Amino acid sequence: MALPINIKDLLDRKNIENSRIYFKAGWNPEPIIHTICAFANDMDNIGGGYIVIGVEEQNGMPVFPIKGLDHDSIDDINKDILQKCNLIEPRYLPIVSHETYDGKDILVLWVPGGNNRPYKCPTGIYKNAKADKAYYIRKASSTIKANASEEKQLFALSQNIPFDDRPNANASIKDIDPYLVASFLNTVGSSLILTPNYNVDEVIIQMGLVEGAPEMRRPRNVALMFFNNAPEKFFPYSQIEFVDKPTPTGEQMTETVFKGPLDKQIISALQFIRGYVIKERIKKLDDKAEALRFFNFPYAAIEEALVNAVYHKSYEIREPITVTLTPEGLEIKSFPGPERYITDQDLEDGHIIGQRYRNRRIGDYLRKLKLAEGRNTGIAKIINAMGNNGSPAPIFSSDSERCHFSVFLPVHEAFLPKTEKEIKGKRTQEEMKKAILSALAENGKMSISELATKLGYPMPPSSLRNAARILINEGRIENTEPSPRAPNQKLRIKV
Repeated sequence: MALPINIKDLLDRKNIENSRIYFKAGWNPEPIIHTICAFANDMDNIGGGYIVIGVEEQNGMPVFPIKGLDHDSIDDINKDILQKCNLIEPRYLPIVSHETYDGKDILVLWVPGGNNRPYKCPTGIYKNAKADKAYYIRKASSTIKANASEEKQLFALSQNIPFDDRPNANASIKDIDPYLVASFLNTVGSSLILTPNYNVDEVIIQMGLVEGAPEMRRPRNVALMFFNNAPEKFFPYSQIEFVDKPTPTGEQMTETVFKGPLDKQIISALQFIRGYVIKERIKKLDDKAEALRFFNFPYAAIEEALVNAVYHKSYEIREPITVTLTPEGLEIKSFPGPERYITDQDLEDGHIIGQRYRNRRIGDYLRKLKLAEGRNTGIAKIINAMGNNGSPAPIFSSDSERCHFSVFLPVHEAFLPKTEKEIKGKRTQEEMKKAILSALAENGKMSISELATKLGYPMPPSSLRNAARILINEGRIENTEPSPRAPNQKLRIKV
């Protein structure tokens, strides 16, 4: 069977963490079966891993040029893999693919996280298969026996298959769009799409997108999230909502909603943000030939925060991801919040390191599409991007019940709206009155909020309201509505 990832990208470890790849120069059953067991247990919910047979390693890295396998041994190794995997309890079979690289034969074992974990296997393959069995897990780039505490965690995980990996009883295999599947495979360079006599159903099965008997296959949730054009039908509010809120009262607020497959949502939202939100300024320095360039928000920080929100959101909770733009900053909020072992102090320090992921398959696909990177790199990337732009530090927060997670990116100080104190110091009461009269003469009728915006205030200051009140008392301007508190109240020059 073919792999869902390009073999060159796999060997170059592109978008795949080192801990998810295991290289062996030849067929060595014992450590390989232990590692199959560890990847299948997938204790960190990161999507299992890959075992590459025929490639030597040094310090966890592949050695090039690769050694390869004797072509005549491939069939025997395949048979032995099947035999040895029968020793794993419960039974688990990886997906085995015969690949060629630089003219050399290799075998790649794709080992997704199993649905029947925890798995155990003999500590010694050639000993009595019914005795001395252990649970194996991955720690960094090593395969180790689980200790008593880790065994308890594995059994706890067995009761909780990640939501994105569960079959969806309300959907059928027909809900998977073959064109979206083909587009994904082409993007990641998979050889699945190049298989002779390409069969959509077979490819979907090989990708692990469905579960169940042939007569009633059900798509897994991740298949509907990436390969259905309207995932919100199955997961209400699985969308990104962008809100531009220029004033605290919500006047002139606009909203843009992004729906569709998760990767398409991310790409569309980021393209919109790049064009609508991001602004650049250039400052010439007297003592340097180069100009200083900075942005209201560094794009890299927004990109990382939004991708993380899509990755870590619970799709069982009917709440969208919201991106809210205000004059003071940009906030990205998702539901729920981080695990409770992450303290408020951790949030304040930006020290947010997850022990396991909520959506292992979503993360795997986002990495293959180069939309996400390795584990636990997002927060550091956001902090670094803000610092490199000369922006204030980002603020990570959650409520006491960990119902939501918020990333607030303060706007660069050069783009902050002028405060009332700064502007008020430049305008006396008479100057404020003249400014109001000039604005009304130019624009006709205007509300207090519209006047504030026109005069450069983020919200109406008391000095503006006082000056307007004096002008009304002087008979120079008037209200358009009889009641001072009318919702559509505006001011105009009195004729």
